[in-house]
Amino acid sequence: MSSDQHVPVLLEPVLRGLNIKPGGCYVDGTFGRGGHSGEILKRLDASGRLIGIDRDPEAIASAPTTLTDDPRFELIRGELAELETFIGERELLGQVDGLLFDLGVSSPQLDEAGRGFSFMRDGPLDMRMDPDSGIAASEWLATVDEKTLRHVLRKFGEETHATRIARAIVTAREQAPISRTAQLARIVEDAAPARGKRIHPATKTFQAIRIVVNRELEQLETVLAQAAHVLRRGGRLCVISFHSLEDRLVKRFMRDAAREPEQYRGMPNIPEEFRPAFRVVGKAIKADATETAMNRRARSARLRIAERT
Repeated sequence: MSSDQHVPVLLEPVLRGLNIKPGGCYVDGTFGRGGHSGEILKRLDASGRLIGIDRDPEAIASAPTTLTDDPRFELIRGELAELETFIGERELLGQVDGLLFDLGVSSPQLDEAGRGFSFMRDGPLDMRMDPDSGIAASEWLATVDEKTLRHVLRKFGEETHATRIARAIVTAREQAPISRTAQLARIVEDAAPARGKRIHPATKTFQAIRIVVNRELEQLETVLAQAAHVLRRGGRLCVISFHSLEDRLVKRFMRDAAREPEQYRGMPNIPEEFRPAFRVVGKAIKADATETAMNRRARSARLRIAERT
């Protein structure tokens, strides 16, 4: 077991950011192993309610009984982008006091070789957060054309050696299917060796492929657009991101949602439907030195907070 496995990232800033009311209703849209959910539930009284959502069946199966046996808690297996549907089915639209999204891959997913997320552990090249839907990374790599692959590596991995790596992958698959994580990592490392970099040469390639396989940015854009319909006035939206693509998307969403449309900007009487849906609460929060020393995953974490107006 990884030492990071059950450590929720930026826990105290998240709890402060959610501004938890004991009798409130909260949603942990990325349940994972329930670290944040467990601490939120401790702060609710008998009338409080917490809903957890995760698309990973292993996360659902691993949920601690201290949560699943609690009548105030409900755990739903589903995609983040289905948030508004789930909340609507429970007749809670506009009544949620806090939303939490802890984005990206979880430590248990990285730790298990069979999930195929990590180049540090050899396993089948899968990378799906929900193994029951979509196609595995190996299947995607078997058919993607070189131009698309190059675009994916540049856009979602911000990989400067995208052309070289894409060509190497396409050449390698002509000799044998790319079906293992170690196999892909070797191909990338041979195409673009480390040369003194702190991160492994395959880091950005694995990130890019994972994002595409799981439609992560599409999911994020969709759920952010739903947040205003789900939250009540004064409700908080807290989003933890781990790479610049996610963080830029969240930052831009919160910035734009906190502004009036240009035609009404600066006017004293703005129609209700054109008033900003959110206000940004503070700046991005990073983990302090104590947390990063205890939890490696926290080093790249950024928490952004907005309040429904």
